[in-house]
Amino acid sequence: MTVYYYKATDQNGKYVEGDISAPDYRGAVQKIRKLNYFPVKVSEEKKSSKLSAGMRLSLPIWGSPIPIKELMTLTQQLATLVNAGLTLDDSLSTLIKLAETGNIKSILSGIRKKVHGGSSFADALAEHPKVFSKLYVNMIRAGEAGGILGETLSRLAMFMEKSVELKNSIRSAMVYPAILTFVGGTAVIILITFVIPQFSKLFEEMGAALPLPTQIMLGISSAIINYWPALILGILGFISALTFYIGTNKGRLRWDEILLKLPLFGPLIRKIEVSRFSLTMATLLKSGVPILQAMGIVQSIMINRVIADSVTNLKQALKRGKGLSGPLEEAGIFPPMAVHMITVGETSGSLDEMLTKVSKTYDKEVEQSIKQVISLIEPMMILLMALIIGFIVISMLLAIFSANDISF
Repeated sequence: MTVYYYKATDQNGKYVEGDISAPDYRGAVQKIRKLNYFPVKVSEEKKSSKLSAGMRLSLPIWGSPIPIKELMTLTQQLATLVNAGLTLDDSLSTLIKLAETGNIKSILSGIRKKVHGGSSFADALAEHPKVFSKLYVNMIRAGEAGGILGETLSRLAMFMEKSVELKNSIRSAMVYPAILTFVGGTAVIILITFVIPQFSKLFEEMGAALPLPTQIMLGISSAIINYWPALILGILGFISALTFYIGTNKGRLRWDEILLKLPLFGPLIRKIEVSRFSLTMATLLKSGVPILQAMGIVQSIMINRVIADSVTNLKQALKRGKGLSGPLEEAGIFPPMAVHMITVGETSGSLDEMLTKVSKTYDKEVEQSIKQVISLIEPMMILLMALIIGFIVISMLLAIFSANDISF
């Protein structure tokens, strides 16, 4: 039998140290788990020498934030290692060796150093707020306290994967409309700045009276050509003023209210926020985070301020001893179907499972809504561009026909 020295966390998240006899490394880990401890570090060597060596080898915490896809991959890898029975220390060491970039390696080394120094894993992650969000840190803290770090990491990885999928679906859906807008806008600018001025010279030589549509088009063309610096400055000034206004609390609230009332985008935004709320709450509750603390975390990740404020009201209602479904229905922000499903989950005692179902349901609805919005936007944009270009062409033809005394 070999004596192994270990550092672990108990069910309250506090660090404990000791030694245990076991035939091999895996046996030592299993014995530690039977004590209701979560092993952070297990070694045959004396803890003092091992800790000092680890501290000497660790690097300082530097580096820029990790992209979301890399963080998702990192979390998946760490979950796999921890679920395979490796200690947190060994798992971090493996990831440091596998790290492809210096930033990731530096951040992981800094986290490992903190853990060696006696910090919990969650506290070590909290040293990097630009990399690990409050949601991430609090879920890890709950996983450490409950002795289910591996399971919590798996849930986090799944959560980030779904978030990335949602963002990618929205971005990919907006590619074609963006290209269409760019091409159509470029065509209009070319017509106004290069083609129409040629007709203007022709009409001046003819000396004929021009129809009103032609006069309007020539006036727009002349204004753009002669005063384009002032127009650009005006547009930039308007954008800057609007951005500043939206940056204020009152402006952001008003802007988000307008977005929720838009015919096509309002329902889509509402469904996205419902999906985000449900998935985050379900993930946090399954990881053992108290519901009031979970509600505070959810509020911080909601993008729409109107819905975020309604979540604040939900938190206050929970503090007063009310349930979740009643205040949700009173707020009038969440769709009736989502409120009904949450009510059923609350009544049956399976709120986290029902929130997961709500998230899956609205994920599908978001995908369908995006397809519907795009299917409507594309013909509307094509029609708008056709009307603009058609107006330009007809205004020129009217002037030519008028000059030649041709009537329709």
